[in-house]
Amino acid sequence: MRHRRRGRKLGRNPNHQRALLRNLASALILTERDAELDDNAPKVKGRIVTTLSKAKEVRPLVERCITIARRALPHQEAADQLEPNVDRHTEKWRSWRHSDQWQEWNQTIAPVVAARRRALKLLGDKQAVRILFEEIAPRFEDRPGGYTRVLRLATRRLGDAGAQAIIEFVGTHDRQRRAAPRPAFEDDLAETDVEDLAETDVEDLAVETEQDVADEVKEDVVEETEATEEEGDEEQK
Repeated sequence: MRHRRRGRKLGRNPNHQRALLRNLASALILTERDAELDDNAPKVKGRIVTTLSKAKEVRPLVERCITIARRALPHQEAADQLEPNVDRHTEKWRSWRHSDQWQEWNQTIAPVVAARRRALKLLGDKQAVRILFEEIAPRFEDRPGGYTRVLRLATRRLGDAGAQAIIEFVGTHDRQRRAAPRPAFEDDLAETDVEDLAETDVEDLAVETEQDVADEVKEDVVEETEATEEEGDEEQK
């Protein structure tokens, strides 16, 4: 029994588990790279497809790395203001390198270097760490958490019929809620037809009503005249 033991084994030993999660997290981050000339370009940026249990297990690792990079952004901005806008190994750069301003820049950039080393230890990929700090972290600068989502897929994996899911970054493929159309029933259709007739054919209906009334009056007059003539003929006889 695994009392108070957190996480899923995924059918692997601890070293294999860590390697699997590290590779999945790096693969998700590397989908954000510029892969126009890459033969193995990702199908959709910021999204990978894996099993449901692996997606749930790798999500905390990805969010921890993004939090580390996001907390280092203020230190990086402060260090960029202290760094001179000159090429390296030039005379101005060397003079700045031996000045007191470099000491201040060195102390300011130290938390960023520590954060990058910590992320590199978790991910194990330098390119993924660079993309994490330069592209992904600024995107979630004002978001305190919940950087990824896990969506279960309806189709199962071929071979073992394992439950599949996608894990992706939020903000790129967000779904927009739209109001469902109101279903139309027979009563509603009848009311709609009456309203349309009332709006479009009012004059035609009025004309038809007047004609019907006139015809009824003529019929009544003819019937009364015929009845009177019949009564006069009977009296003469």
